[in-house]
Amino acid sequence: MDGAGRLARSVRSLGPQADLRAAAIGAAVLLREHAGAYLARRKRKRPARQPVIDREPPNRFIQTIERYLPRRLGLVATLAILFGSAGFGIVKGGHVDAFVAVMDDTRNALANAAGFRITTVGINGRKQLTQDEVLAIGGINGRSSLLFLDAETVRDRLKANPWIADATILKLYPGRLQIDIVERSAFALWQENGRLAVIASDGAVLEPYVTRRFLKLPLVVGKGAETHAHDFLALLDRYPQVRSVTKAAIYVGERRWNLRLKDGLDIRLPENDVGNALAALSKLDKDEKLFSRDIVAVDMRLPDRLVVQLSDDAAKAREELFKDKKSKKKAGDSA
Repeated sequence: MDGAGRLARSVRSLGPQADLRAAAIGAAVLLREHAGAYLARRKRKRPARQPVIDREPPNRFIQTIERYLPRRLGLVATLAILFGSAGFGIVKGGHVDAFVAVMDDTRNALANAAGFRITTVGINGRKQLTQDEVLAIGGINGRSSLLFLDAETVRDRLKANPWIADATILKLYPGRLQIDIVERSAFALWQENGRLAVIASDGAVLEPYVTRRFLKLPLVVGKGAETHAHDFLALLDRYPQVRSVTKAAIYVGERRWNLRLKDGLDIRLPENDVGNALAALSKLDKDEKLFSRDIVAVDMRLPDRLVVQLSDDAAKAREELFKDKKSKKKAGDSA
C-alpha cells in the first residue's frame, strides 16, 4: 500500500485488461451508432402507415360484377357513350346525308390516290339523254372511284329514271366504266287537267312537255288515256283515212273514245265494237265526203243508227230551206 492507504499495483500488470475493456467499450459504441443510423434510414424510407378505416364489406352483386365483367369495360362504355352521343347529334341535327357524303368522299379520295380513279366512261344506247345526264342520274361525279362504285346501286338509280327501261354496269379495273342503257321511246303526248306530258307506249310519263321536238306525236286526252293509248292508236292506224285527219283522241269516262278532227269535227265512238265503227266512218268519208260536210259532230254510239249534228250555219240554212219549201207548198195548195 502506498502512504495514502491505496493498493499499489504494477501498471504493467493492469495494461492488458484495460486495453481489452476499452476495446469492448469502443466496439459497443460503434455498433450502437451503426444500428441507430440504420434504423433511422429505414424509418425515413418506410411510408407512413395509413390509418385503418373500418368499412362495410362490398355488396355481393357488386362483387359478382367485378369478378365476371371484362377488364377495361369502363373505357369501352365511355367510348360507346361518346360515339352514341355524336351519332345522336348527327341524326337529330339532320346531318346524316352530309356525314355520309363526307365519308364517301374520304374513301373515294383514298382509292383515287391508290390508282382507282375513273378515267374513261363509255355509254351505249342513249338517244334522248346526254352523257352528262346519264352520269348525273347514276350519281357518278369526278370524285367517284371505281373501287367503291356500287354497280347495282348505279343500275337501280338509272332504272328509276322513266326514260331508261334497263341498264347494265360494267367495271373494268383500274379506271374504265362501261354503261349500256335501253331507252324508252316517246310514244304520244298526254293531256290531263291542262298539263301536257310525253309518255311511253306503256303509259309511263317520261317528262313534261316543254319543247317542240315532240310536237308531231299523237295527242291523247283524259284520265286513263295514257294506259289505253297504245291499243287504241294501233287500231286507229288500221284506218289511215281517219287517222290522217285526227288531231286528238279523247278518253271519255274511262270507258270509250272520241275523236277530234283537225277541222274541229267530233266523232263519238261507241264503247264496244270500235273497229267496225272506224271502218264505217272511213267508208262514209270515202263515199259521201262526210268529213268535208258542214257538220260539227257525228254520234256513232247507237248500234243501229248514225246521228249527225249540223253546224249553226248549216242548221239555219237547212231551216230556211224547209221554210221555203213549206211556203212554196202552201202557195201551190192555194192556187
